[in-house]
Order: sequence, then C-alpha cells, then structure tokens
Amino acid sequence: MTSLPTPADLGDVEAALASLATPAPRSLAHRTLVAVGLADEYATMDSPIGRVFVAWNGRGVSAVDAAGDAATFEARFRVDHGRPIHAAAAVPARFERALVRRLNGDRRTPLALDLRGRTDFERAVWLKALEIPRGEVRPYGWIAAEIGRPKAVRAVGSALAHNPVPLVVPCHRVVRSDGLIGQYSLGGPANKRAILSAEGLDPDELEALARAGIRYFGSDTTRIYCLPTCRHARRATARHRVMFRSAADSEAAGYRACRVCRPDSAARAA
Repeated sequence: MTSLPTPADLGDVEAALASLATPAPRSLAHRTLVAVGLADEYATMDSPIGRVFVAWNGRGVSAVDAAGDAATFEARFRVDHGRPIHAAAAVPARFERALVRRLNGDRRTPLALDLRGRTDFERAVWLKALEIPRGEVRPYGWIAAEIGRPKAVRAVGSALAHNPVPLVVPCHRVVRSDGLIGQYSLGGPANKRAILSAEGLDPDELEALARAGIRYFGSDTTRIYCLPTCRHARRATARHRVMFRSAADSEAAGYRACRVCRPDSAARAA
C-alpha cells in the first residue's frame, strides 16, 4: 500500500518547484501591454520632410509626428492618447515596409491604424482622404460632400487638423476650398508644400490658379471637366485645355464631370 505524502514531503516539492522559477524580464509587462494596445512603442523613420516619429501597438500605427525631440514627442503622445509609450530600436519591418509604400503612392498596401477614441465623423474624413491619389489634391468641400456632409466644411478642416497619422492619412493632399494650400498639422504650410512638391505638384502654380479664380480644367476633345490636379486633367495639352471658374460654368459650356475626381462633389459643398 502506497503511503500518503507527509507535510515535509510537500514542503520539499514546493521548494523544488520554487527553485525552477525564473523571474520574468522587466520588459515583459510593457511588451504585453503593447501587444494588446494598452501601451505603445515608437521610433523614427525618414520622410519627405526629414525624420518623423512613428508610434505603434498591437492594433496598428497610432501616431506620426514631426516633434523636434523624443521628449516632446512622448509628452504630446501621452496627452493625446493617454497611454504610456517607450522608445524602441526601430519601426517594425512590417510597418516600415507598408509606410514606405504608402508614402510612394501605393494605396493598396494594407496598413493597420489604431484610431481608437475618435469620432465616426473624424474616421469618415480620414478614410476619404486615404482615397486621394499621390500627386493630386482635393478641397475640403470635396471631402465634406463625398461623406454626405456637404455643409460640414469647417468640421472637415478640424478633423484633418487632428489627424493622428499624417503622411499615412494624407491630409497634405487636402487644400482650402478656395484652392490655396492652407495649414498642415505636421509642421505647418512649409512642410505641406514640401510634401506636395515631392509628389510632383507645384504649390506655387496651384496657388496662382486659385488666386486667378480657376477651379476646374476641361478638355475640349473629351468635353470632360476635372479638378486641376486630376490625372485626366493633366493629360490634356495646353492647346486643348479650357479653364473654368465654377462647375456651373463648365456644365453650361456643355462639359460633364469627370467620374474619377468627381469635381461636382466639391461644387455641391461650395
């Protein structure tokens, strides 16, 4: 008959098990919080305006900022997101590859974004901005009309100003309703102009058109009118290009709206 273990035996077992325990790494708690989205990590990477800070967690990229130094970035992040954040050696390869492709104009590359705590309206604005191709711009009113809120032009501007992931969500491709370049949350108008220039646009030319009151380009061969930076508008040679001050003028002249850039969306919000 097998005898039951004595209390002394049990004590020996417990002592043996205790000797097998290994203290968890100090970083384990933070890594676990990052994985579930309760904390973030950050590093820097190159961009058209120089080095920018990029933050992420297990849910996706959570912030892009041109803060001058790490301490400033960390302080801003904690205020804006309310979560702890720590520096990492580098942006994870899966995020960096996707970010580079996005910056190069590939809108199809999947990239998870952590947009928690934002309103449905803000998310709708940012998702619509994601549709604007590299090297093109749209006015605030275009986004307002496209998301079904044609009178919410100012609110669109406010949502873009609070975009937590500029460059990824390309708010630099959204300009004022009068065609002028406007402000930019990632370092101001100078950075916005630099990014648009890197994408092949001429900000000075865009603003010259705006000041002249030109809002649309038409082609007298296709009888279609577009927003000036639309890829179809840029295919028309100077000989065949017709300039219009309003969508109404374009349509009165017998032109129809481009189905790609949908310039009549912007007109509905004017």
